[in-house]
Amino acid sequence: MAQLERCRAIAPITSLQPPYSAVSPEVQDAQLPYCQEHGIGVIVYSPMKSGLLTGKMTRERVAALPEDDFRRRAPAFQEPQLTRNLALADLMKEIGARHGRGAGEVAIAWTLRHPAVTAAIVGMRSSEQAAGVVGALEFQLSPEEIGEIEQARRG
Repeated sequence: MAQLERCRAIAPITSLQPPYSAVSPEVQDAQLPYCQEHGIGVIVYSPMKSGLLTGKMTRERVAALPEDDFRRRAPAFQEPQLTRNLALADLMKEIGARHGRGAGEVAIAWTLRHPAVTAAIVGMRSSEQAAGVVGALEFQLSPEEIGEIEQARRG
């Protein structure tokens, strides 16, 4: 917050672009409320945590990532976090299935649920992947589903 305060003393801040996902929620408790209070837009990136929350990542797929893929060394893709994160992705898949949606849509909807978040940058490599997440724009999780995700996220 101190850095944002220093910046605001120099010039208005119009947006912040932090990573934000159910796997990496670090900005949720301090930065997002601060931005909301000060009218700063928040455009989050990596809401599916580099493919981890798409519902298509498996332990075998992680093990087969190329040596030069940054995810091989990312803590979220290594134990003990990997097991917890794959279970979270399975839960998102389960919640999505209740609504005819994919895990990726649930992961994106989880980030968009926060009132400070104005948009999410979602990376994809094919039109098939785009079709699998575009529905997140209109999908909203129930308070109970958010609670399920929060409980799984905290372990």
